[in-house]
Amino acid sequence: MSDLENNDPIKNDDALHVSTPVTGMYEDWFLDYASYVILERAVPAIEDGFKPVQRRILHAMKEMDDGRFNKVANIIGQTMQYHPHGDASISDAIVHIGQKELLIETQGNWGDNRTGDGAAAARYIEARLSKFALEVVFNPQTTTWQLSYDGRKKEPVTLPVKFPLLLAQGVEGIAVGLSTKILPHNFRELILGSIEILNGNTPTLYPDFSTGGYGDFTEYNDGLRGGKIKVRAKIEEEDNKTLLIKEIPFGTTTNSIIESIIKANDKGKIKIKKVTDNTAKDVEIQVQLAPGQSPDMTIDALYAFTDCEVSISPNACVIIEDKPIFLTVTEILKYNTVQTKNLLKKELEIRRDELLEKLLFSSLEKIFIENRIYRDIEECETWEAVIATIDKGLEPYKPEFYREITTEDIVRLTEIKIKRISRFDAFKADELMRKLESELKEVNYNLKHLTQYAIKYYNGLLEKYGKDRERKTEIKTFDTIQATVVAANNAKLYVNRADGFIGYGLKKDEYVCECSDLDDIITFKKDGTCVVSRIQDKVFVGKDIIHVAVYRKGDERMVYNLIYLDGTSGRSMVKRFQVLSVTRDREYVLTKGAKGSKILYFTANANGEAEMVTVYLTQGSKARIKVFDFDFSTIEIKGRGAGGNILSKHPIRKIQLKMEGVSTLGGLDVYFDDSIGRLNTDGRGKLIGNFLGDDKIIAFYKDGSYELTTFEVTNRYQINDLVILEKFNHERPISAIYFDGISKNYYVKRFLIETSTINKKFNFISDHKNSFLKIVSTDKQPQIKVDLLKGNNVEEVEYDVDMLIDVKGWKAVGNKLSSHTIKDITLLASAQSGETNSQEELKVGDEIDLKINKEEDDEDDDQLGLFK
Repeated sequence: MSDLENNDPIKNDDALHVSTPVTGMYEDWFLDYASYVILERAVPAIEDGFKPVQRRILHAMKEMDDGRFNKVANIIGQTMQYHPHGDASISDAIVHIGQKELLIETQGNWGDNRTGDGAAAARYIEARLSKFALEVVFNPQTTTWQLSYDGRKKEPVTLPVKFPLLLAQGVEGIAVGLSTKILPHNFRELILGSIEILNGNTPTLYPDFSTGGYGDFTEYNDGLRGGKIKVRAKIEEEDNKTLLIKEIPFGTTTNSIIESIIKANDKGKIKIKKVTDNTAKDVEIQVQLAPGQSPDMTIDALYAFTDCEVSISPNACVIIEDKPIFLTVTEILKYNTVQTKNLLKKELEIRRDELLEKLLFSSLEKIFIENRIYRDIEECETWEAVIATIDKGLEPYKPEFYREITTEDIVRLTEIKIKRISRFDAFKADELMRKLESELKEVNYNLKHLTQYAIKYYNGLLEKYGKDRERKTEIKTFDTIQATVVAANNAKLYVNRADGFIGYGLKKDEYVCECSDLDDIITFKKDGTCVVSRIQDKVFVGKDIIHVAVYRKGDERMVYNLIYLDGTSGRSMVKRFQVLSVTRDREYVLTKGAKGSKILYFTANANGEAEMVTVYLTQGSKARIKVFDFDFSTIEIKGRGAGGNILSKHPIRKIQLKMEGVSTLGGLDVYFDDSIGRLNTDGRGKLIGNFLGDDKIIAFYKDGSYELTTFEVTNRYQINDLVILEKFNHERPISAIYFDGISKNYYVKRFLIETSTINKKFNFISDHKNSFLKIVSTDKQPQIKVDLLKGNNVEEVEYDVDMLIDVKGWKAVGNKLSSHTIKDITLLASAQSGETNSQEELKVGDEIDLKINKEEDDEDDDQLGLFK
C-alpha cells in the first residue's frame, strides 16, 4: 500500500472516531454533578450541622483566633485556602452565620434580617469566634482531618461539635433533585431535649424564630417532609383606627410585609389609609385603617391576604455517610446527643491517658532524682551505656507502672536540666502527684457514669449561655380564616332582573349591595329555581330574577319563605327552607319541578324570621273563604328539595304581607375558644350565653379596664390580658378591688356599666403606673377573705363586698378596704348561691386563669325559653 493510501484522511478519521451515546454521557455527568452539589454545597452533615463552606469558615477563624476581631475580608482570604469557590459565597455564608448570633461575635453593620437590609462590605465589618463556639465546636484531638482541595492544607472532615447546632441554627439548601429545610429551634429547649433523651425520654420539639410572632405547629410532623407550619405576625390594636405589627413571620421582612399590604390594598382585599415602617430596635409597622373599617376584621384580612401569615414546609434532609437521608427532628437530636456523649467520652479518655502519662513521668522523675540515678551515668562513656545505666536503676520500680518503660521515657529523663534537679522538692512533687491522682479518679468516675456527666455538661451550657435565649415564637393554635368573610367590600353588585344578568359591571342597572370580588352570589328566579355563581363583571343566570344576594355557605340563620304554584296539580304550596351547600353554577329546583310552576311569594330572612301574610283567592274560585291569613311560623324549616305543604287548592289572586315576623330560631349560642381567643357558634370552648339582636359581651382585662363588644365571631380577644369574658347584663353590678399606686392602699368599689360605646376600653381603676387590679367579679354577692396584719399577727377576716360599699358610678374611686396592712386577698364562694365566683384570686405577677361566667337567666329570657 502506498504512503498516500496510508495517510488517507478519510480512513484515518474512520479509525480514530469512536461512537459514544449521548445518553451515557448525560447520565454520568449529571449524576456526578448532582452528587457534588448535594455533598459539597447544599446539604449539611449531621455530625456538625455545617455545609462545607460554613465548616471551612469556622476552621479558618479558629486558625486566626487570638481573641481579637478580624476583618471579614481577611477571614474570606483565609477561608479561600480551603474553599474552591469564590469570595462572594464565603462572604454571604459568614454574614448568614453572624446574623444568627450564636457562633460569631460581630462588629459593624451586619445588616438586619428583620428588615432585609444587607451587611456592609467585607472590608468594613469584623468578626471573631464566640466563647460558645470555642467551647463546643473545636477540639483538634477529636477531629478527623483531610487534605484541602489543592492538597496544600489540612481541613476537618467534620468538626467535633458537642451541641445540636443543626437544629439550633436551622438550614436551607437546594441541591439537584432534592432540597433541605430544617427550621431553627430554641437553644434552651434543645439542651433540655438532649437531657430528656439522656434520661430515656422522648422530647417534643417545635421551631423557634428570632423574628418572634405566633406559630401553629399542629401539622409540624416532627420536621419531616409533608408537614407544614403556619407563622403569623403579632398584631396589636393601638386604637380603633390604628394597628401595630410588632413581630413578623419567619422568612419575611418588614419590607416584604409592607409590600404585601400595599398589594392587598390595591386589589381591594383590605382597606387602609397608610402604612408606615417605624422599625428601629424593635419591629413596628403602623397600619392606619380607612374610615369605617373594623380593626378585628382587618387583622383577619391581613392574615388572609398578606405576608402577615405564611405557611412553611419543613424538609429535614442531612448527609450521613456521604448519603442524603431524611430524618425527623427528634432523630437528629438523638443522633447529636449520642454524638456529644461519645465526644465527651473521647475527651475523657484522652485526658485519662494524659494524666496517666503525667503521673508516670512524675514518678520516673522522682525516682531518677531521689535515688541519684543521674550520678550513676557520670562514668558512662557512650550513649548506650547511659540508657542502660538509667534503665537498670529503674528496674526495681517497673512493676509499679501501668505500662512498660520505653527508651523514649529514659531519653526524657536525660533531658532534665541540672537546675531543676538541684531545686527538686519532694514534697511539691508528691503534692502534684496527688492532684493528678485526684483528677484521674474523677475522670475514671465520669467515664463510668458517662450519662450523668453528659447531663452535667448540658446543664453547664444552659447555665453559661442560656441567658436571654427564651422562646420568642409563641405557640398557638390558629383559627381558620375564611377569605370571603374577611375580604373588604371592593365591588358593587348590580342586577338586570328582566334579562337575567348579574355582576359588578352593570352600573346602569339596579344596585343590590356592596360585595367582595371573592363572593358567591345566589339568585332566585320566578320559575322556582335558584343558582349560585361566582361574582363576575357580567354573568347570565336566567331571566325573571326575583331575589339576588351574597351567598354564605353553611349559614343556618338564613331562611327562605316561599309560596309557589305547582304546575301539575294547580295547588299553591308553602315551604320554609335553607340553602346550606351547593355546587356552583348548578341550577336547583325549589318546586316539584312540574312545567308551569312559578313563585307567588318569596322572602329571604337573615335571622330565620317568619312573617304573616294575607292570601287573596280569585273571585271565581269555589272556596267559601276567599281571604285568609297564613303564619309561616306554623311550618317547619326543611331542605331546599322539600315539596312543601298545601296552602290552597284554589287559584290565588295575590299575597300581601300582613305582619313582620320574629325569629323562630331562638337566640344564638355563642362559645369562646380560649386556645385561640375567638368566639364561635360551633360549640368549641365554653358557652358564654344565648344572644339576640343587640346583646353584647363584656370583657374585663388585667390592666383594670373593661370593654363592650358585639357577639360577632370575627372579634378577637388577647388571652394573656383577659380576666373575665361574659354576656353583658346592664343591671348587674361589678365588684372590684384594686391597689392604688398613689396612696399605696387597696380600694373596693361597686359600679354599673354606664357606657355604651362598642370596642372601646374604659379604665375603672386609678391610672397610676403602680396601680393594679386585684379582684373583679360580676357575682351578685361576692365574698372575700382578707389577711390583715395586726401587730405581729396575721388575722383572717371575711367580708361581703356588697356590704362594704354601695353601687356607685364606674369612675368613682371607691372606699379604702382596711386601715390595717393587707397581706393577701382571696375571692370566696358566693354567700347565697354557693357557686364559685367568676374569677379566682389575682396575684400580682402571676398568670391569671381565664374564667367565663355563665349568664344567669333573666326573667324575660326564661319566659322566652331561650336558655332551655
